[in-house]
Amino acid sequence: MRAWFISEQPYPQAWDADPVTLRVTLPSKHFDPKIGADLLNRYYDEYMAADELGWDIMLNEHHSTATCLSVSCLNNLSILARITKKARLLTLGIPICHRPDPVRIAEELAYADVLSRGRTEIGFIKGIAYEISAQNSNPVDLMSRFWEAHDLILKALTTHDGPFNWEGQHFHHRQVNIWPRPYQQPRPNVWISAGNAATAIPVAECGHTIATVFSRDNAKKMFEAYRKRTAELGRPEPNLDRFGYLAMLAIGRTRAEGFAKLAKVKGYLESASIVNPAFQNPPGLFPPEANAAALQRPSGARIAQDHLIVKKTDGTPINTSTASMEDLVDAGLAYAGTPDDVFQQIKRMYDHVGGFGHLIALAHGGTLSHEDTVDNLDLFSREVMPRLRELRPPQGQSFDARGVIRENALSA
Repeated sequence: MRAWFISEQPYPQAWDADPVTLRVTLPSKHFDPKIGADLLNRYYDEYMAADELGWDIMLNEHHSTATCLSVSCLNNLSILARITKKARLLTLGIPICHRPDPVRIAEELAYADVLSRGRTEIGFIKGIAYEISAQNSNPVDLMSRFWEAHDLILKALTTHDGPFNWEGQHFHHRQVNIWPRPYQQPRPNVWISAGNAATAIPVAECGHTIATVFSRDNAKKMFEAYRKRTAELGRPEPNLDRFGYLAMLAIGRTRAEGFAKLAKVKGYLESASIVNPAFQNPPGLFPPEANAAALQRPSGARIAQDHLIVKKTDGTPINTSTASMEDLVDAGLAYAGTPDDVFQQIKRMYDHVGGFGHLIALAHGGTLSHEDTVDNLDLFSREVMPRLRELRPPQGQSFDARGVIRENALSA
């Protein structure tokens, strides 16, 4: 198993500026450039520490928000391609259905891949509902734009014998001929994030790595859907490196120390939920069944996305922005406590979903200090990472034609 470090580069100094929304409409007068400069440089120091400690690094982006100063993971990717030495660098993700020029994305990805000497991994996302209004995107055809942009980017990365013409539904180019071409041939590995089992199917058809966040049961359904579709296509059972899962990480020398860190990291969840309802559910973005399910959700859980309907191991639903730290750990949203605690929590999740090859750890979040973030990374790399690298496919498990875990006949 590989371990990936992510920070959303938050600006918590503005989190009290507006009790209704921290996204889209929060005025930038609440951003102090001097404080911001200190924070951004601090965050790159943490990326470099992660690189030295044997972590890989994941980058994402959001816009018009105090919850995430990372406005372009492609900019960050190029910086990290130069200042890191060993880490794989993943852009999960690039909201390709909002960007007007997929060819420019392909060029920037190829540039960073060459600069890093082949350490990049490409991650595409649909993007979050909150940003559709600001981007002036049409939520109805968002996925059509996504897959056309996906196809155009990959063709641009893998075509080396001269220009090709692209006349699609959403994008039009007379000559596509990117320079430089990627360092990795035929191209870097591709990841796509998914929110429910249905979206896992086209990812499986492409053979890409699938990643999801913050829901042990939904992750299991998505991984099963991926395995089922792979079997239907007559392909071999996918390797564990096709599956990734993201959760918060807070590790200490004692359980109390680990949970004290989690109390700060979970500021990520608390701030992410402060969004004006007007931006949460653009008409046409979510299917009718998702909106119907949203009406039955607990109070305070307002967004019609299946992956945010989170339950504890006993089936009790929780509100992710107000849940206790113990409930967050139980539901698989966080790994916290001593190194042994954290390893056992990850192992339970690993067995529950049939194994996964990538742990994406939000090891910094909220108001966690620089010192505690580096300590988080260091303790995990020394005490947990070596044990995760020895994990093998869950013992005694195989998968039926539906991709569902079944007991191996030898263990029956």
